[in-house]
Amino acid sequence: MARPLTQRQQNVYDFIVKTLQDLGYPPTRAEIARALGFRSPNAAEEHLRALEKKGAIRMIAGTSRGIRLPAQEQEPVAEGDAPLQGLAIIGEVAAGSPILAAEHIDRYCPLPPEYFTPRADYLLRVRGLSMKDVGILEGDLLAVHRTERVRDGQIVVARLEDEVTVKRFQRSGHVVTLSAENSEFAPIEVDLRHQALEIEGIGVGVIRGGSGQALG
Repeated sequence: MARPLTQRQQNVYDFIVKTLQDLGYPPTRAEIARALGFRSPNAAEEHLRALEKKGAIRMIAGTSRGIRLPAQEQEPVAEGDAPLQGLAIIGEVAAGSPILAAEHIDRYCPLPPEYFTPRADYLLRVRGLSMKDVGILEGDLLAVHRTERVRDGQIVVARLEDEVTVKRFQRSGHVVTLSAENSEFAPIEVDLRHQALEIEGIGVGVIRGGSGQALG
């Protein structure tokens, strides 16, 4: 960071980092205000703008969770560079094939898996705007931790029939609801008694960037 933070700004920054680590997406202004005891979301907004001026965060207009950490906005290695280290960037996923199959890997990003908590296993290129209200936009790279264990409210990478999608997970009995973070998209309801649903992992962070075809 270019300039030191005040104690209040540091508290806001730490809460953003913790939310990203725990949930995989940034908090809203209202969540920051509630967690830190501010009187209103406007107070949180003022601290966010101060953090942005100091280079600690970057804000994206038009989204309730449009907060990014510049440290996570790393560019992937150039096409053709040797993929000796880093996280695989996954593009289109063929139906029925493992998500980390070699043919799905576009290239590699020079970030260690331990950069994210829990550690990331791959980066998934995002297609569409179904998750835009949590700051996951077209062309972004979603860091994914491979696991089948998922809690209600987490953002998951799910395979439903022949499609891999990024949505928020909620389960009630034998029914799973996969919800978008965009009011223009209807939730997907999956009856586990009759439909197959595989959880490929949970989102643990977002990297701004990427090009070409996308998935999400």
